[in-house]
Amino acid sequence: MKKARERFGARMMLRWNSARELIRTIRAGEPLKISPDMDFGLCDSEFAPFFGVQACTLASVSRLARATGAAIVPVTAEMLPVYQGYVLHILPAWTDFPGDTVQSDLRRMNAYFESRILPDPAQYYWVHKRFKTRPDGAPTIY
Repeated sequence: MKKARERFGARMMLRWNSARELIRTIRAGEPLKISPDMDFGLCDSEFAPFFGVQACTLASVSRLARATGAAIVPVTAEMLPVYQGYVLHILPAWTDFPGDTVQSDLRRMNAYFESRILPDPAQYYWVHKRFKTRPDGAPTIY
């Protein structure tokens, strides 16, 4: 999978790699794509509302922006009908990010995802189980 994803010149870093490598990459001016809407468990994550449900959300985007001053540029992919491919939407960089707290940044990111999902929920990749990690005492959703 790594080889296939790197075939167009991108470099893929594994999520368990050192944060130092991510910071070096950003400081070298290389673009870096992180999917903060993935639930990788409690490591470097906090709970933030996503469609009214507390969702384990990666805090790395906020923390890396704080550490490096990197611009956060939202990118979404749209699946075209009948297997015609994808359209990549690269939007303007966010202003005032990071905000006052990591938690406020996570709420902003999740609100952004909701705004992109609501017009066409079938476009979102729900298969990755966005709600698999639950707060203490919360019932499982799946």
